[in-house]
Formats: sequence, structure tokens, C-alpha cells
Amino acid sequence: MHTLSPAFVCHLVTFRLTTPDGTSFVDLTDRLDHIVADAGIRVGLLNVSSAHTTTGIVVNEDEPLLLTDFDACFERLVPRHATYAHDDLARRAGVGPDEPRNAHAHCRALLLPSSAGLAVANGRLLLGRWQRVFLVELDGPRERELSVVLLGEPVL
Repeated sequence: MHTLSPAFVCHLVTFRLTTPDGTSFVDLTDRLDHIVADAGIRVGLLNVSSAHTTTGIVVNEDEPLLLTDFDACFERLVPRHATYAHDDLARRAGVGPDEPRNAHAHCRALLLPSSAGLAVANGRLLLGRWQRVFLVELDGPRERELSVVLLGEPVL
């Protein structure tokens, strides 16, 4: 068991990134590890959060065929080309004709968390052997903003 020391700190970082087309899995793991190192947190908690309604944050394996399977799973559960009320712009108030038809992305995002809480130990994310942290883009390409909050005890 570890008790909190008086040197407990809170650190906030926000950053932007541009995602590729359609559905994609953007690996954030190395960037998050760098944020932990730069903040000098030895042990604590990291929360990474997306500020968007057509993305998710997940922890899973970075294996290309598995990522293809995830995309196929989304397509089976929430088909891209199905009919959605959100995409009927004539029925929506206050939207222009250039509004994206992206109801499928919103519905897919409903299946994913918008943030992930992760442990930090020995100045690094505490992840399993195959675990990676992903921003799941469901309506790309887009510029996305993420926030990272670190709470913990600094390296002394």
C-alpha cells in the first residue's frame, strides 16, 4: 500500500492531432508515456479524454488484423450506409447543407468510452504486455483535441 505524500501534484496537458480517413485507431501510448515522463510523475493516475462525440478512447491490442476486425464489428453493429434520422438535414433545425452525415459515427461512439483512467508506476503507464491506448476515430479525417490529467507523486 502506498500513502499520498505532501508532494502530491496535478498536471494538465491538452493536445491536438489530425486523424486519418473514416474509422481509425490512433495509438496514443508513446505520447502518453512522454507526458508522464515530462510531468515527472513517479506513481499516480492518468486520465485521457476526448472532447468529441464521434471518437472514443480504448485500451486494446495493436495488431493489424484485430483492428480490421474491430472496424468490421462496427460495420455489423452500426452500418455506415444505413438510414439515420440525424442525417436527414431537412428535419434538423439550424444546420447548413454542408453538415456531415455522420449519425453512424455518433451511434458507434455511444458504444465506446470517451476517456480512460490508467495507473502510473515507476514513471510509466502501467499497462499489460499487449495493451495500447487508442483514440478511436469514427468520422475522420478530423482535427481532434484530447486532454490528459495526471495526479500523483512526483519523482524526487
